[in-house]
Amino acid sequence: MNDLATKERDLSQEDSFKKVLLICPECKTKKKLNIPLKIISQSEHITTVSIPTGLICKHHFQAFIDKNCDIRGYQLGDFEFSKLEYIESREFDGDQEEVDDISEFTSLQFFQEIINLLRSSVDDREILGCAVFTTNGKVIYSSIPHNTLLNTIKEFEVRNEKKLHSITKMLLELKNHQKVCSEYIKIHNKEFILVILFSDIVNFAIGNMFLKKIVNKIIKLT
Repeated sequence: MNDLATKERDLSQEDSFKKVLLICPECKTKKKLNIPLKIISQSEHITTVSIPTGLICKHHFQAFIDKNCDIRGYQLGDFEFSKLEYIESREFDGDQEEVDDISEFTSLQFFQEIINLLRSSVDDREILGCAVFTTNGKVIYSSIPHNTLLNTIKEFEVRNEKKLHSITKMLLELKNHQKVCSEYIKIHNKEFILVILFSDIVNFAIGNMFLKKIVNKIIKLT
């Protein structure tokens, strides 16, 4: 197995993150959060950042952030989830840019159903977070913690540069013995990578079993 820790570099807070002032649309509580620049800069349109209850205030809300880290708007959340999430969004509030394949995909109803499935899979005991990437490492959805997410992006970028697309599954172990398991999936004739972060109590055999179950559920949705 590949040890992701051997590939990790010290991530500079200044280079990898930007402090963005977020304001709750309900109670107007303000707080600066570190937002990963890699995720924001990847987006062709808008990144939806889903703020869980308790991180800034007692409300759950979403912030719409453009690639310059400017806030384009807010909305209160209509669901409850304990993780900070990043979602590649379609144009927000009247943007007229051309809709690409990814933004068209994320605007479909079943994409929201996939996100709901991934949210329901996270239990904070065995499954700590989930993500969906394009095959070149672009984040479409993620509830994985920042540093693990950034290093996973780096892994996929290296694989893309080396044209290792024939590798359809990746199993990585972190220094803290958490596991990152991924698998290529095809949805509506487009290839994506599903990534699951498992806790240290889960071995690769069990993790791979969980991964297969989630992949099968996604396929049934489509």
